[in-house]
Amino acid sequence: MDKPDKEVGKVVGKVSGYFTKVGVAAIELEDALKVGDTIKIKGHTTDFSQKVDSMQIDRKDVKEAKKGDSVGIMVKERVRPNDIVYKE
Repeated sequence: MDKPDKEVGKVVGKVSGYFTKVGVAAIELEDALKVGDTIKIKGHTTDFSQKVDSMQIDRKDVKEAKKGDSVGIMVKERVRPNDIVYKE
């Protein structure tokens, strides 16, 4: 696993999977996250920021999620398992 980068922001989770056809990242949350937050996803070959436009838990749209939730977020680039998700 990549080490968290303190200068990027607060760690909110880790990518557990990626669905190529729909461009959705499955993220295991270690902290709360809500629609409208800006996240940065960083890993060995991943490094981009984006705003969270929508989020789903079990295929249902949610506005916010808490620590321990597993969420699906549409991402603009490919991500890989164990990429770290930061809140900027």
